[in-house]
Amino acid sequence: MTKILIICGPTATGKTKLAVQLAKQFSGELISADSRQVYQGMDIVTGKDKPKGVKIHGLDLVKPDEEFSVAHFVKLTRTLINQISFPIIVGGTGLYLDSLIKPPSTIFAKPNWKLREKLSFFSIPKLLKLLKQLNPKRLMQMNHSDQLNPRRLIRAIEVAIQKGPTFLSKGLDLKENNLLWIGLTAEKKILDQRIKKRVEQRIKSGAIQEWQKLKKQYGSNLPSMSAIGYHQLPDVNKWIVAEQQYARRQLTWFKKNKAIRWFDIDAKDLFKLVARQVKAWYTKK
Repeated sequence: MTKILIICGPTATGKTKLAVQLAKQFSGELISADSRQVYQGMDIVTGKDKPKGVKIHGLDLVKPDEEFSVAHFVKLTRTLINQISFPIIVGGTGLYLDSLIKPPSTIFAKPNWKLREKLSFFSIPKLLKLLKQLNPKRLMQMNHSDQLNPRRLIRAIEVAIQKGPTFLSKGLDLKENNLLWIGLTAEKKILDQRIKKRVEQRIKSGAIQEWQKLKKQYGSNLPSMSAIGYHQLPDVNKWIVAEQQYARRQLTWFKKNKAIRWFDIDAKDLFKLVARQVKAWYTKK
């Protein structure tokens, strides 16, 4: 069986840098688990890394006006896992990672474009009322942010009214020693500072110009343009705060996963500590 390494954690913790080092040492290939970096041309704002000397999959898959969902990610990544001798999955999109290992039963429910168009004219209160009628349990499972997100409400309604089986509910069926989760974390103050510095660097690198170009070419109402950064620009301070808040949500999500072995990014000899852990797991038969 293929051994799979997952490097996860909040934004700005150096996940890709660590994954590249490990890929070089253990002859692995990277698979990105970042829901924002799948879009072509969305490079600076998303902090898209294209490391030299290591192959990375999952970047630049679709144009900003094309759909890419968690179902697309799961299908793609399952295929890649079967083709790569040592896949290293790296990213901070917790839903992608969890769905890969244990897919929800509705993940491959097909889109209903006519229904989506009809529901796009509904107000949020009206969408909430409809979902409550169709699937009150699903509504209760959604957090406050999701309940205010019309796109996610529409998807929940779409799934609720779809009849018949939507997915062969089977995960990767991995034994415990075939999957290793490594999480990177940092103190709140340090993480906030890193995020602020990184956003400022992206502004200097042309983030606003990239945003303006994409906005002119595709408009600002696409799901891809709701990504953090594009949604807040040109207000840089709002972008920084949004990234910091996102990092909190990422930590909350990942802390629920008891399989993750956490490492502080300020730890002395961080790479050696992680590499030792990976080697012990990787060489175990």
